[in-house]
Amino acid sequence: MDHALPAPCGIVPPHLLERLARSGGAAPAEAARRTLETDARLRTARRLDPAHRARDARDRGDGGDREDGGTARRTLYDAGNRTLLPGVRVRSEDGEPVADACVNRVHAGLGATAELLHEVYGRRSLDGAGLPLDASVHFGERYANAFWDGRQLVLGDGDGEVLGDFTAAVDVIAHELAHGLTQHSAGLAHFGQPGALNESVSDVVGSLVKQRVLGQGAEEADWLVGAGLLGPRVPGAALRSLRSPGTAYDDALLGADPQPATMAGYVRTPGDNGGVHINSGIPNHAFYLLATRLGGPAWDRAGRIWFDVLTGGRLHRDADFAAFARLTAAAAAERYGRGEEHDAVLKAWSQVGVDPGAR
Repeated sequence: MDHALPAPCGIVPPHLLERLARSGGAAPAEAARRTLETDARLRTARRLDPAHRARDARDRGDGGDREDGGTARRTLYDAGNRTLLPGVRVRSEDGEPVADACVNRVHAGLGATAELLHEVYGRRSLDGAGLPLDASVHFGERYANAFWDGRQLVLGDGDGEVLGDFTAAVDVIAHELAHGLTQHSAGLAHFGQPGALNESVSDVVGSLVKQRVLGQGAEEADWLVGAGLLGPRVPGAALRSLRSPGTAYDDALLGADPQPATMAGYVRTPGDNGGVHINSGIPNHAFYLLATRLGGPAWDRAGRIWFDVLTGGRLHRDADFAAFARLTAAAAAERYGRGEEHDAVLKAWSQVGVDPGAR
């Protein structure tokens, strides 16, 4: 199912960019302002021209080029630090590595995400039917974000001081691709609690891809999203932490990580589409608790439960945390019975203050 196209929303939340933009006249502040302006233009363009996805696919000649096998065909473009997409084609599925390390990293990240979906969950690409995976690097001038625009992945180079190269973190690549997975499955709205679930699913998938690439089990993983993106002048580990929401960074320039770990800290705000990047810390932490309680690879039992809910057809686009929790409990019971996995799901949601329903 292909739901309405989502408005582009980057992995760096607007509240963080706004804070950085107010920090003064330094280069990172100017880059943050330009990034916010670009993001606003993209959202406006999407609202005014919702049919652009099909047109753009036809114009590029790849609208029907679906992979017959298990993975998806990858095509990489260089936007040349402009905002016209997709840019110049620089690497195809079967192409050799190129001189630009950004291109090669994204090519590998697309592959790692497609492999997780197919080899673990039996899904052919984001839509289940071999959707080609396109990505553009070097988007904009010092563009400090990365996003899924409804048809492709787009990554900026960062400002070079506070926010670094967005191609350097495989979980960032997978996070944004996961927005495409949600678009083609549950179609979760991007406002309030369904929006926080949307962002959380992307953080979870990004973490699973990263852990699988590194060969890590749930207990040894760092559970950080965007580790290494923050520059050396920023005292912080990453953009978000599933292990300990609210602790990813604490800096005079960026402020403190505002994510709550439980419903006791739920943030009500008109900003950030109702706090989608903030309150996502709650379902994020629930998944972390489930995965570490079960042990082993997080993409196995815990990941299968989340994936069953996302793609099972019963998750409504306006679902709140409680509805998602109930579905995960039901999915655990259906796949594993009312044993260890089901009990772990109930405990994880209860620990973050969400009622998962019948026990």
